[in-house]
Amino acid sequence: MNCWLKLIKPGDALLALTVGIACGLAFPTLWQGGLGERVVIRQGGRLLTELNLQTRHTLQVEGPLGITVIVVEPGRARVLSDPGPRQYCVLQGWLYRPGEIAICAPNQVSLAITGRARTYDSLSY
Repeated sequence: MNCWLKLIKPGDALLALTVGIACGLAFPTLWQGGLGERVVIRQGGRLLTELNLQTRHTLQVEGPLGITVIVVEPGRARVLSDPGPRQYCVLQGWLYRPGEIAICAPNQVSLAITGRARTYDSLSY
């Protein structure tokens, strides 16, 4: 059972440790997807506005059910309140990476983060 341990040399252990550290450092760097730069807000399928993600905004968007409140803070954005029954878009919380989106389907309002790079998910694979 332990006969394979006799075959490992100090250089082998050092190499395994170096590769493990390199993979650990590369994972968050390579798969992060960059930072968000803009917030794209749509209402009823049409582009309502596009805002800079580095400045503070509070926006009220009128939809068929009422008003959806969107808050933008430096580096992140979220749907603060929505008149929809399930509140899925509110529960999304803060969005900050390119490709993240909150859709308030009953009120026909969506909020998307854009940037130079997109994150990878099962749909973009």
